[in-house]
Amino acid sequence: MGKPQIFLFDLDGTLLRNDKTLSEKTLEALSGCKRGGYLIGISTSRSEQNCLGFLKEMKPDILISSGGALVRVNEKIICSSSFSVTETRGFIEAARKICGMDCEITVDTLEAHYWNYKINPKEQDKSWGDSIYTDFTDFDREALKICVEISQPDLAKKLCDRFSELDSQHFSDGDWYKFTKSGITKEKAILAVCEACHADVSEIVAFGDDYADIGMLKMCGIGVAMGNAVQEVKDVADDITLSNEEDGVAAYLGKWII
Repeated sequence: MGKPQIFLFDLDGTLLRNDKTLSEKTLEALSGCKRGGYLIGISTSRSEQNCLGFLKEMKPDILISSGGALVRVNEKIICSSSFSVTETRGFIEAARKICGMDCEITVDTLEAHYWNYKINPKEQDKSWGDSIYTDFTDFDREALKICVEISQPDLAKKLCDRFSELDSQHFSDGDWYKFTKSGITKEKAILAVCEACHADVSEIVAFGDDYADIGMLKMCGIGVAMGNAVQEVKDVADDITLSNEEDGVAAYLGKWII
């Protein structure tokens, strides 16, 4: 482990409390990191548009969004990877054929977040930002990430097998599965960040709670699991802090870093 230069945080279940807010303790800890000369960043499966509400408060130097499909350093895009319009349409068609025409689908693009929702997501969770409703008829956008809600595990497996060349991941807190281009992960995004910031992965401290964070925590110099993390994340972590409801990130930074 080199001397830390970068702190990377997942959002949901990590930096954010369950009500999707950043606590004052967490914001102060992040400010302390910046005052200490450290770079701070978000590494999330959320789309960039869904992160915007938190960026004004946090002011991150690094933003890895859509599970690694889009990476910014100091607001400049350093890499992105998307499905073509044809590939996006083909995936949506296959998902509906396998999982049913009424299955819910979300698509992250560079400019927006699209969703054929049955209930307006902002009525359930205001942190979702401005998702654009679409029925995906003649959808003509390139997708950074596509998510499908699948309640039946056998259908989820069938869709994942149909697109086995893609990177897929099940989120632990529901029936949603995310799909990105082959090899597009948080880990690959972190390597791009290291090159742009002239840092080594050993100089990164990463925090996470869900399956999509496992590779990130294993790769970085120190991987910290939240107290609320799934067991598989705790098993690979170098350290475990308090839960997101207990401001675990702030507690860790205050004790070991700040």
